[in-house]
Amino acid sequence: MTGALTTLAAEPVVSPPAFASATGSQLPAPWRVVGLPERYARPLTAIDITPLDGTKVLRLRADKSYGNAVFATASAPASISFKWRLDKPLLKANIKEKTSDDIALKVCLSFDMPVGNIPGFERSLFRIAQFGSAERLPTATLCYIWDHGLPVGTEVASPYTQRLRYIVLNSGEAQLGTWQAHKRSIAADFKRAFGAESETTPPLTALLVGADADNTLDTSLGYVGDITLAP
Repeated sequence: MTGALTTLAAEPVVSPPAFASATGSQLPAPWRVVGLPERYARPLTAIDITPLDGTKVLRLRADKSYGNAVFATASAPASISFKWRLDKPLLKANIKEKTSDDIALKVCLSFDMPVGNIPGFERSLFRIAQFGSAERLPTATLCYIWDHGLPVGTEVASPYTQRLRYIVLNSGEAQLGTWQAHKRSIAADFKRAFGAESETTPPLTALLVGADADNTLDTSLGYVGDITLAP
């Protein structure tokens, strides 16, 4: 597929409410915490607001659990900026394997890509998954992750579905316990992950921040500062 990657028109870009603006331990609205469907019987990752290093940040404590903080949106930002800090990694996690596909810290973008863009076999699997879900599933999700073993820059699809792709931004132990800041071009990263399926960057449907340790039955601790979506 050829042609430059452009951005489709959408609603004006609005950054999610700042975690620093929270008045207590609860996430500022309309952020909400979401776990897996009840049929999976997984504990919910503890996600709350806590003071750290002079400001309020999002804290994610996974304990054999799964969970995401979700901000629903309908916009087409050009970039995303955030900082995060991982204090306790998941040493046994391996995102290339279903049995150990856990992530101690992730920031994800879900896109409203037309279903018709999904390759045939994957499209059938997606429609089956959508039929069994009470919520609308994203057709493409890109997650920036803090991994323990894979090198920075690694790009890989989830072992469960090609609808979810990972990019490793931090790795190893050298940066544990320290804040790491990132600014990413959404169009460039979408092209790297899904450029074979779409020449344009679809609008976002949601921003997610999460941690899970339900496969390795391990524990992790991480923090995320305020997130900015810029036009």
